[in-house]
Amino acid sequence: MVKSWTPRLVFLGDGAKILLNLWKKITGNSCKIQHHYYQYIGTKRVRKSWWWKLLVIWVVLWTLVSLWVFWYMSSQAMEKRKETLARMCDKRARMLQDQFNVSMNHVQAMSILISTFHHGKSPSSIDQRTFAKYTERTAFERPLTSGVAYAVRVLHSEREQFEKQQGWTIKRMPEQTPVHKDEYNAEALEPSPITEEYSPVIFAQDTISHVVSLDMLSGKEDRDNVLRARASGKGVLTAPFRLLKSNRLGVILTFAVYKTDLPSNATPNERIQATDGYLGGVFHIESLVEKLLQQLASKQTILVNVYDTTNSLHPISMYGSNVSDDGLQYVSTLNFGDPFRKHEMRCRFKQKPPWPWLAISTSIGILVIALLVGHIFHATMNRIAKVEDDYHEMEKLKKRAEAADVAKSQFLATVSHEIRTPMNGVLGMLHMLMDTDLDVTQQDYVGTAQASGKALVSLINEVLDQAKIESGKLELEAVQFDLRAILDDVLSLFSGKSQEKGVELAVYIFDKVPETLIGDPGRFRQIIINLVGNSIKFTEKGHIFVTVHPSSGGGDGIHRMEDTGSGIPIEAQYRIFTPFMQVGPSISRIHGGTGIGLSISKSLVCLMNGEIGFASIPKIGSTFTFTAVFTTACSNTSELKNHQINTQSSSVSSEFRGMTALIVDPRTVRAKVSRYHIQRLGIRVEVVPDLNQVFSSIGSGKTVIDTVLIEQEVWDKEFALSTLFVDKLRKLDHGVPPKLFILTSSVSYTRSNSATSGVYTPTIIMKPLRSSMLAASLQRAMGVGNRVNGRNGELPGLSVRYLLLQRKILVVDDNNVNLRVAAGALKKYGADVVCADGGKKAISLLKPPHNFDACFMDIQMPEMDGFEATKIIRDMEHKINDRIQHGELSVEAYENVHDWHVPILAMTADVIQATREECLKCGMDGYVSKPFEAEQLYLEVSRFFHSVADQNP
Repeated sequence: MVKSWTPRLVFLGDGAKILLNLWKKITGNSCKIQHHYYQYIGTKRVRKSWWWKLLVIWVVLWTLVSLWVFWYMSSQAMEKRKETLARMCDKRARMLQDQFNVSMNHVQAMSILISTFHHGKSPSSIDQRTFAKYTERTAFERPLTSGVAYAVRVLHSEREQFEKQQGWTIKRMPEQTPVHKDEYNAEALEPSPITEEYSPVIFAQDTISHVVSLDMLSGKEDRDNVLRARASGKGVLTAPFRLLKSNRLGVILTFAVYKTDLPSNATPNERIQATDGYLGGVFHIESLVEKLLQQLASKQTILVNVYDTTNSLHPISMYGSNVSDDGLQYVSTLNFGDPFRKHEMRCRFKQKPPWPWLAISTSIGILVIALLVGHIFHATMNRIAKVEDDYHEMEKLKKRAEAADVAKSQFLATVSHEIRTPMNGVLGMLHMLMDTDLDVTQQDYVGTAQASGKALVSLINEVLDQAKIESGKLELEAVQFDLRAILDDVLSLFSGKSQEKGVELAVYIFDKVPETLIGDPGRFRQIIINLVGNSIKFTEKGHIFVTVHPSSGGGDGIHRMEDTGSGIPIEAQYRIFTPFMQVGPSISRIHGGTGIGLSISKSLVCLMNGEIGFASIPKIGSTFTFTAVFTTACSNTSELKNHQINTQSSSVSSEFRGMTALIVDPRTVRAKVSRYHIQRLGIRVEVVPDLNQVFSSIGSGKTVIDTVLIEQEVWDKEFALSTLFVDKLRKLDHGVPPKLFILTSSVSYTRSNSATSGVYTPTIIMKPLRSSMLAASLQRAMGVGNRVNGRNGELPGLSVRYLLLQRKILVVDDNNVNLRVAAGALKKYGADVVCADGGKKAISLLKPPHNFDACFMDIQMPEMDGFEATKIIRDMEHKINDRIQHGELSVEAYENVHDWHVPILAMTADVIQATREECLKCGMDGYVSKPFEAEQLYLEVSRFFHSVADQNP
């Protein structure tokens, strides 16, 4: 047996030793197994002998299984046969019992009828003729009775008078010996012997009229039956016996007839005294059971026997024969209402059970299938070795492919990061060069170089994002951000391209969308930029409309980008989200791009627990829709409303409060977008479709109109009316005339400048509309507000200068170019910068006491990176602070500072979630990306510094 298992190890490769150790624990014969393993491994002879033994075991095993299946299915068939017999027998027993109960209930009802109309009436309302006629007509209500008779109770003292009244003598019941119907003669019967009481039959159904005048107490079975019936007050049955005249086997059901005033709880003695007579129902068992079985279609299937089992040792057969070809038997208990008598029905099948062909065919089929499987196993044995070799080869190729994929992702991430580092230096130097004294041509060259560098960095970022997505390392932030500010930034980003093409770019956000959300603003901005960028790229005329409206969830919103561009061909729509795939080869030549923007957008949407889809019709346009789940920053509606009002009041000049603007635009959707942006400034807005209604609105004097904003389409279409409109504005005699603005999407639009002249020359506002741009235009035109503010979301460099002025900053970076860029950017804002080229030098410079206000530290440096250096600095500060608090060190020696903690900000080109978490974990206070931007620098340093202007008012 041990030897037969050994060759199998040939095919298990490295797992063979594990099986050997397991077999050693089970059998204790490891030495012998190892001997056979190392002796025969890889040989065909052992394989063949082992498989032959396994095949024999297989055949024997499945032979036993087939025999077991045959036995099991045969036993199941037998159980089913038993269940069928039990069901059929119970059905017959239930029918017989139900029919008997019906007859018994009717007999009992007749006993009440006799008590009421015979004994309760004087004279009696019933005679033999009436009784016979009634019982004959109601025979159908007693389906199992062959006749009904009534015997009255007569005392010995009443016998003579009774016999004279009836006209016949009370006869004695004949002996229980079979009497043929032709030999029976009632007149020849002897008179009943003298006893204390008699019970002669006075009424009888015509079918048993021969029992009239017979004394029921003179027969043994009838006497016992009568005495039990009157004492119990219930119906009682006799034992089966041969009936008079018919000589058939039958039983008699007897009910005592009592006086009507007998109480329901009477004692047996009270019942005996109150007895008036006895009503009996005669049952011919054989004929009645046969009649009942005739009603069943399957009566010939089984044999039925009915027994009186009052005497369990000697049961009396009431119906059926004892002949049967099948030994299977089922017994159903019968309850005929008499607790003294016991009856049961025994059922058997007439025919022997058929051969279990299903079990035979199934077992043979299993054996045949097992033999076929064994043959297949044996036939495929010769191929197993080859399959295993192929499998191992495929495993190696798979691991090699996975390693190549990981190496590709690592290569992309590493190379992208390494390229971005010098590119950050290039962009930083170009930014510093732009701040020097350059002529127009040089500024154009530097601007072109900056744009090209930013485009390259953007492409590298996309490739890096794709690599992170494929490796599953892309993570999202959960910070608070302003959705409307992000969309305004996107509008500003693409405003130049849309104006050059004359394409109308617009954003509309529904009022129910929260002002502030919690999520990843950078990735959300990236999705919007990818989708809007594609729309700008493929739209030559028409519009690009971005809408955001809330869904039922509250924090999640539905974002739609609709354009009137060239659309996506139907045959290319299925691969629109596939990385590095474009609609056609000519797209990259005409429009550029790598084809991964939409793929990245889809992955980012999935990370935000949202969905993205599109609908596109070639030469008509496309609509991209996506959802993103965010958390609202305010807990309830009132807080959200207050937060929105406060945000608006902090970003909008108070001079616009209470003003009213009039928009002239016949297109409802476009007017709705313009109204949305103007209302964000706190200005009340009215909309009219043409210039004629402007005259009526201004001339009525009900509302003071401060500004009129006219769509270029309306101004050009009604050019003659425009001149008249301006003249009317000049001649207004009440108040200051409203300021006039033209809304246009084309940068080449100059026609309005030549239409009018003087003080009422319309001011042109270029689309797309943003609240910051509108505020600046209104401030310039109306001479109010602060003109220093830049575009929406951008903080002026002067604010950063106030924060960093005279601050001593330590910059740590191993790259000399990055060190110069960082130092130059900080010096630009008035900081006193000290440079260090490594972590060890930074530790020595930041050892308390020192006079540095902050430290900007690069993360990736040789010898000691920024994480390790920060940990050492924090440990050093912690120890000194503890010693100062315990009085071990003098506070004066440490410049009267009780708690040393210098703000350390990480400088990195790889700002991902894992890097940020590592920065905070090692003790850093924040991070800034390279190259420095005024907005991010201001947001970070403002958490630690107060501006010089604030300190010195």
